Amino acid sequence: MDEERLVTYPAEAFLSAEYLQAEKKLLWPRVWQMVERESDLPNPGDWLTYNVADESVIVLRNEDGSLKAFHNVCPHRGRQLVSVPDMLPGLNSSEPVHSVRGSNRKSFVCGFHGWTFDLDGRNTYILDPQDWQNRLTPEMTCLSEVQVDTWAGFIYINMDPGAAPLREWMGRAGELLDHFEIGKMRYKWRQWAIYPCNWKTAIEAFLEPYHVAATHTQLLDYGEYYAYSRQYGFHSVTGYDTRDARFQMANSSGTVRAGKGDDPRVSTYELIRENYETVNYTASTESLVRAASRLKDELPEGTSAQECIAYWQRIAREADAERGVTWPDIPPEIQSESGLAWGIFPNQNILHGVTFAGPAYRVRPYGDDPDTCIFEAYALERFPEGEEPETEWVYVDATAENWGPVLAQDFANMEFVQKGMKSSGFRGTLPNPHQEQKVINLHRCLANFMEGRGAPALL
Repeated sequence: MDEERLVTYPAEAFLSAEYLQAEKKLLWPRVWQMVERESDLPNPGDWLTYNVADESVIVLRNEDGSLKAFHNVCPHRGRQLVSVPDMLPGLNSSEPVHSVRGSNRKSFVCGFHGWTFDLDGRNTYILDPQDWQNRLTPEMTCLSEVQVDTWAGFIYINMDPGAAPLREWMGRAGELLDHFEIGKMRYKWRQWAIYPCNWKTAIEAFLEPYHVAATHTQLLDYGEYYAYSRQYGFHSVTGYDTRDARFQMANSSGTVRAGKGDDPRVSTYELIRENYETVNYTASTESLVRAASRLKDELPEGTSAQECIAYWQRIAREADAERGVTWPDIPPEIQSESGLAWGIFPNQNILHGVTFAGPAYRVRPYGDDPDTCIFEAYALERFPEGEEPETEWVYVDATAENWGPVLAQDFANMEFVQKGMKSSGFRGTLPNPHQEQKVINLHRCLANFMEGRGAPALL
């Protein structure tokens, strides 16, 4: 896995309707996948639905404070317990529906025949049970339970009762990211859209910075975007590489790094400001940008990049402490290994910092069309207690006005990658073995679930 081998993989996983149908049986019911943040279910009786492919799952906060998850289906005749309409307007709903949510729930009642279930999934009412000659058992009439667990403030589910625990699934990726205490962050914003490409095409657009030089050309004025990527079992990480020894430091692989230019007091600020403002106010925080703006006035000319970074981090940390935001203490070796952004298999990507996580993404298939997906992006940040913004999932079209110029540039690629792979002249992919290991790893792991289909092959 650590060898940077030259490989290719076919386009079937992106284009085949039959492959999409196989995913419904071989992939989605067998993997841990993020549903929501724990803060979305703060009280007993709070609940929400999560849909992926043909599956619908109810996740709820039980009376004892624990989380429970069940397949959203009545065991009697198969009706959904909670009606979840299609997500696009004009089909079964007049408004885009991201998920169905509620609070103060004491039971679930099937709308077809009234079978009733408590928050532990036990059946508590059946009309005329004697008609089954008293042969119905609790095991036959209860809801089908789904594994549920939490990591970093996220709620995850796995429909496979024999799946390994979430902590084991996260592996070294989870160990590294635990240092950033993402569980103490809250949503800054969250948006979603239905987008015309396969879910894998969508997530791959954010798995590597190799595309920056051609897609986000305006960013090249402020920083270098040469990168590495490494595989960590199911998951993988990208980080910035540096060819110049002057800029080599423990955290230079992430967002905290010096920009391009002879005066790091200026270039550091310009780089972080440009990223923050053009990536929909993510990839940093207002506190970090403000602190970086002070470098030129507070440090002497000739200050080294390393000294600029150290001073910047110190004054930003002090400013955050004054407003009630505490930074976690992250060892330099952890900061270095944790890189820039993680691909959490199969459909999640998180760019992380000391006090923020985002932009972050989740993608899912939409219906039976391999050319369409549900695309979601969000930002997390540490806020002073009681000052967290109230957010919800907002459906918006994929425009620069709604998503910021950098994401709009990514959208301008995704649809046409999907179309281009259908060309009879496309011979198969040629991923960069150093900078696009995250993409290669996605297909390696997919093949493990998909009975070998689409596995990367040596060139």
